[in-house]
Amino acid sequence: MSPWLHPGLRWPHWCALLACLLALWAPPRVAHAQAHGEVDQLQLERTAEGLLLSANLQLELPEVVQDALYKGISLHFIAEAEVLRQRWYWYDKIVARATRYLRLTYQPLTRRWRLVQSSVPFAANGLGVSLGQNYEELSDALSAMQRIARWKIADEAQLDAGLPYVVNFQFRLDLSQLPRPLQIGAVGRSAWDILLARSVHLPAVEAPR
Repeated sequence: MSPWLHPGLRWPHWCALLACLLALWAPPRVAHAQAHGEVDQLQLERTAEGLLLSANLQLELPEVVQDALYKGISLHFIAEAEVLRQRWYWYDKIVARATRYLRLTYQPLTRRWRLVQSSVPFAANGLGVSLGQNYEELSDALSAMQRIARWKIADEAQLDAGLPYVVNFQFRLDLSQLPRPLQIGAVGRSAWDILLARSVHLPAVEAPR
């Protein structure tokens, strides 16, 4: 007699066996980064200049991250926006990408905070083309970092009139810029997995005049 038809296997046994098989076949779960905040507001404006993005972030820096700042370790953040054209017959097409780089540093001698923003990655031997400003308090520097106003993420020529688009936005801590020993210690620790993300649909509209 086949083992599958064994009379000793009652209904509860069949349920347990089925549950085990489903557990083996189920795909592994993917660990998601801890948000440590949210994208409170995200607005899109289509102008003759292009597609502009404005956002307000609610960012909460964990204590271990703040401790690193006060010890003089610079933190690098990246804001990224991706514009996709929706296509019912195939995958959405990426039509534009925009990236903004931010570097937050505490200066122990002056007890001031410095926030530097750039549209290109910071050079290894300097800050490259960037815009920096000093602040008296960490809260002031964070407030400036969390406000994004009319950021151009796509040229008008990249957007077709009458087609719908989706904009994916995320703001994250760039762990690759941490000192090597701290990078190793940060792996797998949720306190360092700072990621805020949000998607917005841009309805099909006529091109601005």
